[in-house]
Amino acid sequence: MKQFFKTVFASTLGVLIASGILMLGSVFIILGIAASADSSEYKPEKNTVFKLTLNGNLVDKAVKNPFAGLMGEADEQLAVSDIIKAIRSAKTNDNIKGIYMEAGSISGGFAGLEAIRRELLDFKESGKFIVSYGDSYSQGNYYLCSVADSVFLNPLGDVGLIGLASQGLFFTGLAEKLGIEHYIFKVGTYKSAVEPYFLKKFSDANREQLTSFLNSIWGNVTSAITESRNISPARLNDYLDKGLALGQASNAIEYNLADGLRYRYEVENCVKEMAGQDVKEKLKTADVSKAASIKVKEKDSKNKIAVLYAEGEIKDEDASSPFAANEQIISEEMAKQLRKLKNDDDVKAVVFRVNSPGGSAYISEQIWKEVVELKAKKPIVVSMGNYAASGGYYISCAANKIVAERTTLTGSIGVFGVIRNFTGTFEKVGVTTDIVKTNTYADLGDMSRPMREDEKALVQRSVEHTYDLFLTRCADGRGISKTAIDSIGQGRVWTGEQALERGLVDQIGGMDVAIKEAATLAELTDYSVTVADGPKDFITKFLEKKMDEAKVSMVKSMLGEEQFNLFMSIQRAKTESGIIARMPFDISGL
Repeated sequence: MKQFFKTVFASTLGVLIASGILMLGSVFIILGIAASADSSEYKPEKNTVFKLTLNGNLVDKAVKNPFAGLMGEADEQLAVSDIIKAIRSAKTNDNIKGIYMEAGSISGGFAGLEAIRRELLDFKESGKFIVSYGDSYSQGNYYLCSVADSVFLNPLGDVGLIGLASQGLFFTGLAEKLGIEHYIFKVGTYKSAVEPYFLKKFSDANREQLTSFLNSIWGNVTSAITESRNISPARLNDYLDKGLALGQASNAIEYNLADGLRYRYEVENCVKEMAGQDVKEKLKTADVSKAASIKVKEKDSKNKIAVLYAEGEIKDEDASSPFAANEQIISEEMAKQLRKLKNDDDVKAVVFRVNSPGGSAYISEQIWKEVVELKAKKPIVVSMGNYAASGGYYISCAANKIVAERTTLTGSIGVFGVIRNFTGTFEKVGVTTDIVKTNTYADLGDMSRPMREDEKALVQRSVEHTYDLFLTRCADGRGISKTAIDSIGQGRVWTGEQALERGLVDQIGGMDVAIKEAATLAELTDYSVTVADGPKDFITKFLEKKMDEAKVSMVKSMLGEEQFNLFMSIQRAKTESGIIARMPFDISGL
């Protein structure tokens, strides 16, 4: 009998191992096929139309996932870099006759949209057409689609221009009910990330900065729309303030925000005619991935300008919540990437693309150090995305030059820390604690008791020291006195155009401007651009994160979108530790 069980166990183990090998082999075969498909050149047929579907989460650089459809992942990532590459290919390829933009549900920042819009305007110089259609236009979608020669709207649709808003979520009342006390340590009048833990509404200083940068962003958006649609700002404001976005679709026609009310098939037939296609046939299109894969002859030079993407919150990789499985983070690995570029003799200059609201002050300092070391050997230019604020500005400030979009949110030079006391909560549920310690501060941060005054003073001194260090880094990097940096610091958030006026950035523009600036600093006329190692490749993320993503999907489906966002805010609050340099804002209305 003993031998029988041994045989059964060995056979079962063998089957499991064989199954695992076969499954892993299948994964790599599929990945190989996907990689092969990605690397193959797409050659468009005559009279093809580039279809730009504006649906998904807009990021600087997407992590390719060939299993996304199979796994039921609906939130597709749209990479700004891929879209720009596709638009440029469509402009120069004779077989592509124009662009058909279809509005969907897009999320992301206005700086990314600004870069795409600029590329669409350049596309129009080719003389090729751009036509857009929407069942309903969100503000971000309309900002892009207003570039089109013809903007069409579904007869039951709307152009959802209503303005921007930034809503705060305050936990003070909840904490009082649960018996939780928050000890707040910060430097910066405008450093508002901790306000949800001790206030019940925005502070006056925070309301001031919110009003300032929202108006700056919205002013850029509306001026672009009025110019493209040839309407006055007063006329557009009339549409906004009367809430006509919530009325009949004909309102958009009356205010010249759309050129006609059409059903999708009618617009597609129009596009077919413009492209020289047979109206009776299916519309012949190329999507972003296809158009971006069109081979364009590029210079191959030994002199390289490397583009390194830094996207997401700055934190320890190990500290990532499973509920942030789909989010990219900037960890200490970024410092290693910068060091690698510093030691690569073929790389003559680096463009550091920063798209981050900040995070860990410790990790920010490690990355800052590598930026300084690289700068001593070769030029480094920062290109700012939607955000390069707080810790995102910390890792940017030492660069030779900083280039930002007009709508980039940057600055937020300030730091904070939060320690929680759950004494009241423990009393409510009957939990008691006890402790034995060897030294005075061995239990500093113990959540089961109130903080002593000497402990508060100790933490506040640490926060103030970090802020002073932050000021020093910015002053040294920008060539401005610490006093001057402090006067525009204090945690205040600025848009790119406001930051330019205050010396926090050097130039307004996108990635191309940053690359040209890097070439100038490196005294290069003959060079090629290469993308450095960025986020983890798909297979690594797949093996590490797939179970986490399953958890996220389950929680999201159970709670719904709005409640899930609230849940994520609470999760973020739970995982924050140490001294933080982060910007807290989310802008709604995209």
